[in-house]
Amino acid sequence: MSKKVKAIKKNIPIIAYQADEEKYIKTLEGVMHAKKGDWILTGIDGEQWPVKKEIFEKTYNIIEELDN
Repeated sequence: MSKKVKAIKKNIPIIAYQADEEKYIKTLEGVMHAKKGDWILTGIDGEQWPVKKEIFEKTYNIIEELDN
């Protein structure tokens, strides 16, 4: 059996915006559907993925508001 570890995500800032309409996002895993109110995140390598509003609020802290 492989060794198990407990880990925590690194504090790496991402850019995010809330979808104002339904849209499809091209992700590393393929095309994903985002509903109005979901958050669209952009990672450090430019990759994007949608996150449900409830999950975003539980797992992310907004550290700064950016101008569009």
